[in-house]
Amino acid sequence: MAEISEKPTRGRRSKIDLLPPDVKKLLDELLRDGRNSQQDVLEAIHDYIDQQGLPDIIKPSRSGLNRYATRMEAIGKDLRDVREVSQALVGQLGDKPTGEVSRLILEIGRTQLFKAMMQASEDPEAEVNIGMIKDAMLAAQRLESAAMQSHKREKEIRKAFADEAAAAAESVAKKAGLTSETVSNIKKEILGIA
Repeated sequence: MAEISEKPTRGRRSKIDLLPPDVKKLLDELLRDGRNSQQDVLEAIHDYIDQQGLPDIIKPSRSGLNRYATRMEAIGKDLRDVREVSQALVGQLGDKPTGEVSRLILEIGRTQLFKAMMQASEDPEAEVNIGMIKDAMLAAQRLESAAMQSHKREKEIRKAFADEAAAAAESVAKKAGLTSETVSNIKKEILGIA
C-alpha cells in the first residue's frame, strides 16, 4: 500500500482553502486582529467548528495555520507596499477628479493584482496574466485623462457663466442706485460660486 504524503502537492488546495466560507471568514478576521496569537486563533477556529457541528476532519493543523498566516502576511505586505506607492502617485495628482468608471477599473486592477500575487505565492511557476492588468491600468489612465478634461471644461463653463452673471448683476445694481461697495460685494459673491 502506498504511503500518503502529508506534504501538499502542486495544485492541491490546502485544508484552510477548503474551509466553509463562514469559518474562513472568521479565520481571516482573527488573523487580521493583531492581538490574537496563532494558538488563540487555532483554538477559536476549532471551537467554532465544534459549535457549528462540522466534522473534526476540517479542523486546520497548527502547521497549516502557520503556513496560511505566513502566506497572508507576505501578501498583505505586498498589498501595503502597492497601496503606499498608489497613495504617493495619487498625492501627486492632488484633487483632480476620478470618475466612477475609472474607480471601478482601478479596483478591478487591484483585485487582479491581488489574485496574481496570491497565485504567485502559491505556485511560483504559475502563469500570471500581466497583460490583462496592464490593459486595465491603461484604460484607467485614459478614463482619468478624459475625466480631467471634462472637469476642466466644466470649470471653464461655470466661470464664464459667473462672469456673465456678475456683469449683469453689476449693471442692474448700478441702475438701482446701489453703492459701488455693495455692487462690488454682490459681484464678489457671484464670482465666488464659480
